[in-house]
Amino acid sequence: QVQAVESGGGSVQAGGSLRLSCTAAGFTSNRCMAYWYRQAAGKQREFVSSIGTDGILTYSDSVKGRFTISEDRGNDTVYLQMSSLKPEDAAMYFCKPHCEYDYGYEGQGTQVTVSS
Repeated sequence: QVQAVESGGGSVQAGGSLRLSCTAAGFTSNRCMAYWYRQAAGKQREFVSSIGTDGILTYSDSVKGRFTISEDRGNDTVYLQMSSLKPEDAAMYFCKPHCEYDYGYEGQGTQVTVSS
């Protein structure tokens, strides 16, 4: 199995930046793509961004132009650089690997708090 571990969350003021990390042993060898999701208290989980094994990047409309997903496959890590943060970006952020050769599991998430 490919188990993700998310980190990098924290508390920032509106307009600030954070970089989230998602590390999953086997991410590269199992040809995984990665999805970032977020869930705010009392709200449904929503898609944020993804990166494919072919390098294709996708973003939700709500974060496009502010967030950047990238990867370091040599270290089995995917990053989510978040800039110009807004209070509505506050949520628990989860990383979920989707792999060709094994099952991917999301981690416990990392909390992002944005104060206005």
